[in-house]
This record gives sequence, C-alpha cells and structure tokens, in this order.
Amino acid sequence: MVTQNKETKSTNIKLSIQVSLNGLSFCALSKDEKRIVFFKDMLFSRRLNPAQVLQQIEKQYEQESFLRKENPEVVVLFSNELYSLVPQEFFEEENASEYLKYNTKILETDYVAHDEITSAEIVNVYIPYTNINNFFFDRYGEFEYRHCVSVLAEEFQIQNSFQTEGTRVYLNCFPGGYDLLVYQKGQLLLANTFNCSTREDFIYYLLFCAEQLDLDPTSFELILLGRIKEHSDYYDIAYNYVKEIKFLQTSFGYLFNSKEEPPKGYMHYTLFKVLE
Repeated sequence: MVTQNKETKSTNIKLSIQVSLNGLSFCALSKDEKRIVFFKDMLFSRRLNPAQVLQQIEKQYEQESFLRKENPEVVVLFSNELYSLVPQEFFEEENASEYLKYNTKILETDYVAHDEITSAEIVNVYIPYTNINNFFFDRYGEFEYRHCVSVLAEEFQIQNSFQTEGTRVYLNCFPGGYDLLVYQKGQLLLANTFNCSTREDFIYYLLFCAEQLDLDPTSFELILLGRIKEHSDYYDIAYNYVKEIKFLQTSFGYLFNSKEEPPKGYMHYTLFKVLE
C-alpha cells in the first residue's frame, strides 16, 4: 500500500524525485544548510513505458551510493498527461475515475490519485505509476507524491492571485512535450499537456490554445520554464509569434556542493519547489 500522506522523518535530508517516461531527476537538500547535496538528471534516448522506467530507477539505486545510504524525507513527482483538473466543489473522491475516462485510457490495474490545489480551489485527478510508487514504498515506507502540474498550478495561482488585468501563459517544457497553464485576471483558464517532437508542433499547440481562448499572441505574456533555452529552436519559433517572452524568475537560494555550474532554477522548477 502506498500513501500520499507524508510521514515525518528525523532526517535532515529531503529528496525530490521527478519521474516521467522521458527521464528521471533526483535532488537532495540538506534542510539545515539549505544546501543541495545530491543532484542527478538523466534523459532517456527514447520514451519508455512504466516498467522500463522502473528498471532505470533500480539501476540508479544500484549505482548511486547516496541513494542507498540515506533515509530521507521523500517527495515523488509524476510528469505525464494522465490528469484532469476538477473544480473542488464538483469533486467526488468515490467517482475520481469518472473525471479521466473521456480523455485518458484507464486500465483495471490503474490507481487514480488526486491532489488538492487549495489556492485555486481545484483538484487534480491523475494516474501515478503504481509499480514505481510500490518501489519507493518498499524502500522508504510512507512518502509524499504529487503530479507536476499540481505543483505548477498551486504556485502560479498564488503568483497571479492579485492580477487584475492581462494574461500570463506559462509553458513548462520537457523532452517530448510541455505543460501549458493560462491565467487571466488571476484565474486559471487552461491547464493541459501536449506531446511534440518538432518546432512546428510546439508552436501549433500554443497558437491553437490561444485561438480557442480568444487570446492575441501579441498581447499576452509568455513565461518559459523547464528544458528550454534562449535562442533554441523552440524559443526562436515562439519569438516569431509572441511579442513578450520571458523566463520564469526563481529565488530558491540553495547552495550547491558541486563545483560545476549549478542548474538553473527555472529548468528544474518543480524538483526544487517541493524541497522548500
């Protein structure tokens, strides 16, 4: 049995793990020092299935002594398109699968979870990877898990709660696609995830959503985060259509043990955010 309830551990280490079918990320924080003591980010050469992703996780635990020796407080994040946002007032836990069946293929073995996004009075109903949750439960006991879009929606709602005019479009890019969240006058209009492998697909979904929401690309603010860099193919094609583009500003204030240049906060936003 796994649980979304976080068990209090007497450790100073908090570990966040982001799981997708395209890659894995691990980040461990020494809470007393606010120091990142372990960070590993890996991309798969192709999109895997959940069983293959579990094999990659097991391989990391065999190779990385840090992951084997510590007993940290753990937060697992799932990044996938298997979710649906539901207004809190309409959510019924006993009927959770009903909110997914029209846009997600649900198997009999799937477990349907949900996150409460209190700042927006929304519930995110989603499917975590049960085999991967079972692995972490066997290793750590009870731990916390959430969907990446829940983390984004919670924080961006707070950031936009006093926004009385204008539109902000947040685009969280990852290998093979992106999450898109649109806020207008402080309210969430859209949250969706799109798979894409070309720059044409990338811009098509962005402009299609803008058209459906009656938004002018020359008038909204596009805020980028995740795996996207300035003057990359995706950035450049977006710049051809959207007038105002910026990268998400972050201020986590973490120290890093590594002598290498620390990863940028906007590129691993959800991984860092849940460590706060």
